[in-house]
Amino acid sequence: MKKEGKEQLLKLENISVNFGGVQALKGVSLSFDEGEIVALMGPNGAGKSTVLKAIFGLVETAGGKVLWHEQEIRPVPHEVVKLGISFVPQGRRVFKYLTVKENLELGGVTIKNKNILKERLEEVLVLFPALREKLSAKTGALSGGQQQMVAIARGLITDPKILLLDEPSLGLSPKIVGEVFQKIKEINEKRKMTIVVVEHNIKSLLPITDRAYILDKGVLVHTGVGTEILKDNILEKVFLAKI
Repeated sequence: MKKEGKEQLLKLENISVNFGGVQALKGVSLSFDEGEIVALMGPNGAGKSTVLKAIFGLVETAGGKVLWHEQEIRPVPHEVVKLGISFVPQGRRVFKYLTVKENLELGGVTIKNKNILKERLEEVLVLFPALREKLSAKTGALSGGQQQMVAIARGLITDPKILLLDEPSLGLSPKIVGEVFQKIKEINEKRKMTIVVVEHNIKSLLPITDRAYILDKGVLVHTGVGTEILKDNILEKVFLAKI
């Protein structure tokens, strides 16, 4: 549902995705408005990560439409980046043998103007001040939390309108998880950026979200406000009702 006064940036209409003989998404329709944080939740195999990959052009859709500003697009990664969509995959896929600065600059490989790239690098270092003193360090020598910050910062170098995050808390300690979600909220507020997050850690994520979509076995089963889902235990109720 489009929020009043907010422009709808991206919409998925009846998207289906097949992996071999398995239907990973079955006619899923979702929308994302400017400046909001949206959670994609559900059990393993629900299709959450597949949604992000369909948006970014990493999987082929078997049906449905992807609309950007109400215009249909055929997602291809490098073209989607130019539109203003950035994707941070799960597992902190940083280049461990490169320095932090080199990792960040790789995020701006499509930026040909060196002055603009320098400006974008400075902008992300303002958001992630702890990385400034680590710029010349090999990324593999950083802690898991610091590597996740590098991955997110790298995704911001292109100054996207929508940031897609796949399991940003994976493998992190509870303290660091809290810091990661605090940073996600800060990015959203300071950059007015739409952030779509696939996440299992609902207690840390839902309090900062505007809306949440709950999927199960490739089907959208519930949509609601993040805080209401947490307060009313809706996630548990949805799946208990299916047993």
